[in-house]
Amino acid sequence: MNLNGRKFVMVSSTASAVDPDSPTEFLYQEADGVVWGSYSGDTVTHGRFVGMRDGAQVAISYAHALKAGGKAGGQSSSRIEEGDDGLLRLVEEFSFDGDDTVHVSVCREVG
Repeated sequence: MNLNGRKFVMVSSTASAVDPDSPTEFLYQEADGVVWGSYSGDTVTHGRFVGMRDGAQVAISYAHALKAGGKAGGQSSSRIEEGDDGLLRLVEEFSFDGDDTVHVSVCREVG
């Protein structure tokens, strides 16, 4: 279940509408249970994350620049699920720094 080199796109989020023509894309790297990567897309110009994977659970901290201006950061906890097609899904609960609201997003792996 190593995430190294895997690419995901966001398909839904309770924090914002997802543009199906330009969804946020995430590129994961992993070594020895440490995960890191980058993302960009519909609302984000560029973002970075770092964290750890323990089995099917991933905990990360993230920071990104917003297309509308400003920046955001926070923490998330994702559950890795494997689909019937062998591709992975990430079901993520996340919150922004300074806001205790818990949001949920779903990302699917792209081949």
